[in-house]
Amino acid sequence: MKTSFYQHSLAELELLFRERGLPPSGPGLLFNWHYKKRKSEPCLQNLAKDSINFVSEFLNFNLPEIEVTQCSDDKTVKFLFRLEDGQKIESVLIPFNGKYTICLSSQVGCAMKCSFCHTGLQGLSRNLRTDEIIGQFLVAQKWLTANRPEDDKILNIVFMGQGEPLHNFDAVKMACEIFLSQHGLSIADQKITISTAGYLPGLERWKEEMPKVNIALSLHSPLKEKRDQLIPINKKYPLEEVIKYVDSIPEGKNRFVTYEYLLIDNFNDTDEDAHLTGKLLEGKKAYISLIPFNPFPGSPYQRPQLSKVEHFKSILDQYKIPTLIRATKGDQILAACGQLNSKTASKPLQSPS
Repeated sequence: MKTSFYQHSLAELELLFRERGLPPSGPGLLFNWHYKKRKSEPCLQNLAKDSINFVSEFLNFNLPEIEVTQCSDDKTVKFLFRLEDGQKIESVLIPFNGKYTICLSSQVGCAMKCSFCHTGLQGLSRNLRTDEIIGQFLVAQKWLTANRPEDDKILNIVFMGQGEPLHNFDAVKMACEIFLSQHGLSIADQKITISTAGYLPGLERWKEEMPKVNIALSLHSPLKEKRDQLIPINKKYPLEEVIKYVDSIPEGKNRFVTYEYLLIDNFNDTDEDAHLTGKLLEGKKAYISLIPFNPFPGSPYQRPQLSKVEHFKSILDQYKIPTLIRATKGDQILAACGQLNSKTASKPLQSPS
């Protein structure tokens, strides 16, 4: 039975070749061909005949298929991907300075049931395999090169799409190893960020197992009763326990935790909320990313006025924590933070451009 080439790390592929007595140069050549050179057709250059036969018999190079592409006026691109079993996921290309950040999904749906997140209404269907995570990047890159060759570079990867990445720890970890591999995509470790709602079993594994990528924690409130409402797993994995693990993760002088704070009108945007957040994070190696809530169909929450967001930031500034207001991109096509839902994905608003 064939397995996906994109499911395997370089070390796994080297083991497969070694077990079959194949030349050890093969895995590196394949990684270079399919990742660095972005080729989808079989590699025949410099590969031994026995290696070619092995690849043909045991590996496939299938990738997710784009079912719908939506483009917003700000150049954000959202893809609805169809997987081999018919399940669907969404991924987003977010433009900045002539380059892109790609927002990847790690699950079909999500089990966390966060009340501020459209994906949370979808429920969890299944975890994504490593090749399905890698495939989102590769297909998006091919689309960019074909449609926007003048600015087709994906510089950053964020696991902030559908799903809780640490709930699918093994596949996300393997995907990061492939992204980081010098024989593969050679993404710098500081250019990859994994966002978590505070899934403690994954955080407990992080320091010993996860490659040295960045972490972002969905904070959204320092108050238990509010965070319980926004992030139900807070009842099982309390914030104070989660933060102990998160604080221990950054390594090196220039590594920081990003604390994401979603501002919801008349819910968690008061002066008291800001001061309590500042006191909680004061003195930590941290950034705060303030995210004005992005409405979606059926949500009970509303986005606050920009003046309230700026006032909230001014209070946090008093605690000398670097704080940025995240620009909203892609909300025209329900591609902004918290808006993804592949079950309710609509037809494209306009043709790819």
